[in-house]
Amino acid sequence: MKILTIDIGTGTQDIFLYDSNLDIENGFKLVLPSPTMMIHRRLKQTLHASRRTPILLTGHQMGGGPSAWAIEEAARAGIPVYMTPSAATTLNDELDKVEALGIKIVSEDEVKGLTSKVECLELKDFDFKLISKTFSDYGVSLKDLGAIAVAVFDHGNAPAGVSDRQFRFDYLDERIKEKNSLSAFAYLSNHIPKIMTRLQSVADSAGELPCPLVVMDTAPAAVLGANFDPKVAARKNKIICNVGNFHTLAFRLNEKGIEGVFEHHTGEIDLPKLESLIRRLADGTLKHQDVFDDMGHGALVYGDHPFEFGKDDFDVVVTGPRRSLFSRGGSRSAPTTLRPYFATPFGDMMIAGCFGLLGATAEIMPELAESIYGSLRGGAHGVTPWDNPA
Repeated sequence: MKILTIDIGTGTQDIFLYDSNLDIENGFKLVLPSPTMMIHRRLKQTLHASRRTPILLTGHQMGGGPSAWAIEEAARAGIPVYMTPSAATTLNDELDKVEALGIKIVSEDEVKGLTSKVECLELKDFDFKLISKTFSDYGVSLKDLGAIAVAVFDHGNAPAGVSDRQFRFDYLDERIKEKNSLSAFAYLSNHIPKIMTRLQSVADSAGELPCPLVVMDTAPAAVLGANFDPKVAARKNKIICNVGNFHTLAFRLNEKGIEGVFEHHTGEIDLPKLESLIRRLADGTLKHQDVFDDMGHGALVYGDHPFEFGKDDFDVVVTGPRRSLFSRGGSRSAPTTLRPYFATPFGDMMIAGCFGLLGATAEIMPELAESIYGSLRGGAHGVTPWDNPA
């Protein structure tokens, strides 16, 4: 049985093909440019070519950041930019704010009259046909998948006038209270909450798939994946910090589930600030407003008993593409005052989110659980990839 997992971040999309017939370390993996970086590069090429060809962006809501910056730069440069309503939500759910950037919103009917005169790019986070072709070029078929699992970061569709940062934390609080588990942030594609529009866009853009689709938030996926590192799994109480390219998120966990969480923008913090947040998450004094007023997303702390540092051989588990914030000391002068452990589940930090997606898939698709858990707990059959050609 095979499961395709894709963890889509700002810099990269990390892809792991799980095969229950293989030791999990032998699964095929790819680390490729993220979809938002691919759009960014295409638009930058257009700008650098000094062409004034109008740009038409169709498709679906996708990750912003690099793609949004390049779209806005093109509009500022005076290049006509057209976006369909669904694509325009990549920049803002309120389309009047998109138009205020000098971008014209066009209907699907209007698109038909533009396509011969513009450079057309389709926005979407998940391109199964492209991924399938890449594997096929190496002789690996994706026709016999038991599931596909995709992780993206989703602020949610906040109502007009409501902070998307506050809206996201209200959603996190609701999910944790309803199901105190990291897998609470994973859904089968037909169970996605209406407010989670980017998760829904992944499902909408997937097209016809050969198997069920699971979608999940990226940070809980990475933290869940880090738990499959043996040293992390052995700890009953732990704080796991995912230092992403755009967002840094830490969960405080015990045997029963989630005790607390905070989320901040990575570009707004240095190591001393991050350590302060972690220490206050540990002792229970961190307040939502402390993070929110500092341009972060917020914090949630459940219960008032402290998490004690110094009792084990490390204080905080660290994962994520910018985890070197800890190893470099975060600044030119200040080394870390916490003892970090850099989780490497199955020997690969970059694929931690994919392992988390596997774990969440096992929970929400129990018919696959025995096989997945057998592999994640070391129960694979010791077969090498060349013994089982696709």
